[in-house]
Amino acid sequence: MTELTETRPIVVGVDGSASATEAVRWAAQEAVRRDLPLVIEHVCALVPIAAPYAEAFVGYKSVVAEEGQRWLAEARTAAEKVAPRAQVSTELVNGWAAEHLIGRSASVELVVLGSRGLGGFTGLLAGSVAVQVAAHGHCPLVVVRGADPQTPPRQDGPVVVGVDGSPAGEAAIPFAFRAADARGVPLVAVHTWTDQAIVIGWQSSLATNWKTIRQEHLKLLDERLAPLRARYPGVTVHPDVAMDGPARTLLEHARTAQLVVVGTRGRGGFRGLLLGSTSQALLHHAPCPVAVVPPVRP
Repeated sequence: MTELTETRPIVVGVDGSASATEAVRWAAQEAVRRDLPLVIEHVCALVPIAAPYAEAFVGYKSVVAEEGQRWLAEARTAAEKVAPRAQVSTELVNGWAAEHLIGRSASVELVVLGSRGLGGFTGLLAGSVAVQVAAHGHCPLVVVRGADPQTPPRQDGPVVVGVDGSPAGEAAIPFAFRAADARGVPLVAVHTWTDQAIVIGWQSSLATNWKTIRQEHLKLLDERLAPLRARYPGVTVHPDVAMDGPARTLLEHARTAQLVVVGTRGRGGFRGLLLGSTSQALLHHAPCPVAVVPPVRP
């Protein structure tokens, strides 16, 4: 007897913001690429109100729910416009957005969010919900970003993945290969190598070593990518080894990419941190969508 497996959907969170609408469009197209259902969710916190204020707020819950339903309807229209073949449903949920989405991430394929919602503080480049879900979520998170708040995310360019050899970053590699294969675009695999002693002495006596160092790291990078190359033979891979910090190098590649993929933490992270500095930098500053992929949990 064949055992049926449950289809895990893509979930996108909305709050009525323009950023959330861009996330919906991106998620709808991704759902079609993966042949997965798309669930559009709005999470509203209906805070209990006690006397003597209860009378003044009679009906506020229904007003909040109606506004949420309106945002969901608008988001559904946006999704179906860019991806008519998408299987779209909507959900209005009572609770706190970050807490709910972290819990939801245990049973879905992908969570998608805009870079900032309506509740963000002026000056923040990535919303607190996105950062919390990236740090604590159980499945990959994509934060949909453009070059600026008025520019939609680009649809062309390669997929870029950061490869540092850490266990926490390993899961990013198959995610990136799959994304590049689905889009029919090249994959740029970026590995950075820095050493403070080398940097200090670069202009004096050690510059000639870089060619040898780079070739060694390219060889190691090729070995790490080999199993995925075999699985995705149609993906053209461009390896890049740079002497620089990972965040700066990946942000430079992000200028021409349609998606950058990283793990939650790399080798340089402090023990106990759930989200590394490279992931944080990309979430706040990348000019394209960013996927943060957590390690596979036993």
